Amino acid sequence: MKLGTLTEGSENETVTGFAIDHRKVAPGTIFGAFEGARVNGEDFIPQAVASGAIAVVARPEAEVEGAVHIADRRPRERFAHLAARFFAPFPETVAAVTGTNGKTSTVELTRQLWRMAGHSAASIGTLGVSTAQESVKTGLTTPDIVTFLSNMAGLAREGVTHAAFEASSHGLSQYRSEGVSVTAAAFTNLSRDHLDYHGDMAAYFTAKLRLFSEVLDPKGTAVVWVDDPHSDRVIDLARARGNRLVTVGEHGDTLRLISREPTLLGQQLGIVADGKEYRVTLPLIGAYQAANALTAAGLVIATGGDAATTLANLSRLAPVRGRLERATITRAGAPVYIDYAHTPDALEAAIAALKPHVDGRLIVVFGAGGDRDQGKREPMGQAAAADADLAIVTDDNPRGEDAAAIRAMILKGVPQAREIGDRRAAIAEAVGEAESGDIVLVAGKGHEQGQIVGDMVLPFDDVSVAREVAA
Repeated sequence: MKLGTLTEGSENETVTGFAIDHRKVAPGTIFGAFEGARVNGEDFIPQAVASGAIAVVARPEAEVEGAVHIADRRPRERFAHLAARFFAPFPETVAAVTGTNGKTSTVELTRQLWRMAGHSAASIGTLGVSTAQESVKTGLTTPDIVTFLSNMAGLAREGVTHAAFEASSHGLSQYRSEGVSVTAAAFTNLSRDHLDYHGDMAAYFTAKLRLFSEVLDPKGTAVVWVDDPHSDRVIDLARARGNRLVTVGEHGDTLRLISREPTLLGQQLGIVADGKEYRVTLPLIGAYQAANALTAAGLVIATGGDAATTLANLSRLAPVRGRLERATITRAGAPVYIDYAHTPDALEAAIAALKPHVDGRLIVVFGAGGDRDQGKREPMGQAAAADADLAIVTDDNPRGEDAAAIRAMILKGVPQAREIGDRRAAIAEAVGEAESGDIVLVAGKGHEQGQIVGDMVLPFDDVSVAREVAA
């Protein structure tokens, strides 16, 4: 493809690829030079040109010599749309999910429901790129724009017609979810997270809203979990743009949840759709799992799925890795669940999901990540203090912070908790403590396969460790 074809200019150079890392530039590459939180990509323009970049997308004031300067006040957005023209085509039907909690489960459950309906489907997000055949890790909730678009294009080449992806606040604010026509976009909920990056809740929510104000196709559908206090703003925005609305929840018009009864390994749901009442056995426990499943069903219906068939298929859903995943049952007969909950709201929801199934005590093991929003640590402790019968505060991913200092912040909210810094020892303590009728919840890391300490990633999998110490 010629550079002029992408820029609608007269440049005759052949474009071979796109890169935002100067070390990945090859002859014919278009290089994106962006200002970041820690590194300014403009500093590496000379190296990119020396490696063969034929064009550089950067701010107008950036210095570019030896390559075409594609100047734009919003270089990330311009780069994304140029890259999309290069990588296209993409899957015909694309859904995106944003919100503080539930994104990973919702996109994966959407993929499963599409597959049950006979479509070749995939999901992209925290768990990586997942299809019916395999799952490949990307390492980020929303990968960089080049990886995202090349993955989407690769899925289309493999025959995938339906793809769902997680739209994180970071990804939306950095234009990492651009260039693909989004048929349907879903909002799950909003609570405190990532304020170390966004600064305050207003900026955080504004980043999420970009999915509906700019990314969603003008003729697309907004799927909204209406029981969240922030849903009205999403609904108002969708109406102002003229998008079709699918509302889900106890106050939903499209899928209205009228009853929810816990069962031994799941829950029985009563749902009204198109004036008809449906009884659904959902093989996932917890109110928030029901919310994720119904939001996924809303996305499937928004993209042409039959309501009755979609609701019937909810009974066939499989659990999502690291999302209230039952890892093992101890010798005493106590189940051990692993969950990714790493915010106060998510921890509270995970505890609430398990509480109806507890005959004895609910034992909760959790921590908080380093180099992230410190303001959520004490509230996480308070969430555990409110409903856990025994809380054990341990290390999550301390990263560059002092692990003991992180634990001390959490313990302000739950002073009665036990403090065991070593995560394996903490899980072993909880498993050894649990008796028949008890349930153990290990929260914070979910599907993760490593623990970040300093600049090292040490192998660590909550599921594997729980199984080992319970053996």
